[in-house]
Amino acid sequence: MTAKDERELLAVAREAAEAAADELRARFGERARGVRSKSGPTDLVSEADLAAESAIRSVLGGRRPGDAILGEEGGETGEGELRWVVDPLDGTINYLYRIPAFAVSIACESADGTLAGVVLDPISGERFEATRSGSPTLNGEPIRRDGHAESLDLAMVATGFNYDAAVRARQAGVVARLLPRVRDIRRVGAAALDLCWCACGRYDAYYERGLNPWDVAAGSLIASRAGLTVRDLAPGDGVPAGTVVAPPGLIDELVGLIVG
Repeated sequence: MTAKDERELLAVAREAAEAAADELRARFGERARGVRSKSGPTDLVSEADLAAESAIRSVLGGRRPGDAILGEEGGETGEGELRWVVDPLDGTINYLYRIPAFAVSIACESADGTLAGVVLDPISGERFEATRSGSPTLNGEPIRRDGHAESLDLAMVATGFNYDAAVRARQAGVVARLLPRVRDIRRVGAAALDLCWCACGRYDAYYERGLNPWDVAAGSLIASRAGLTVRDLAPGDGVPAGTVVAPPGLIDELVGLIVG
């Protein structure tokens, strides 16, 4: 796969993300329709999620008909060598509460890893992108991550919480352990945005457990191309696996606090 091939895949991801964003903007602020629960009463899906994923699948089906797709709402389809990993609405709860912090996340991957990724914020219009061999961008301009914390005590750390109440209780203990050791904690509710905001320096680090491939596929590529270390968190002690992202000089200390 050449750099030109990666850029062509990125262009397809961008087109698909814009199609989904159109669907989300058209419905944002309206009375939510078609809302139902998935894994539990706090894990919801709406008509907007489904319409956005349908728009993405339409673009991908037209532009890349031989590829596989893994979507949060539609599951996995196709058997191509390349697979598109799609979150049509990352931050559904924010969306339903009319909180303007949500995103469309689309990545394309091969057996060797992620090739291209786009995270698009439909409300702000911010579009984060990266390819495996290129520099990450924000609205087409190179991302420059200046002025990040050089020690954990000065770090702004983002996180998120699981839908399961028992897991959330254990996560609260981690936050209690971490909070006195960092500058502060933020919880926005959209993993794709958390990863991209780390990439551009709005946060210094981010961690979360219980994520799915579509939550992190694009954002992890963007963060890593911005020079951050992306590391898996193993499951254990009643909590699922997760992801942590931080500058190379901070990640070991941060992981140590997270896993206790």
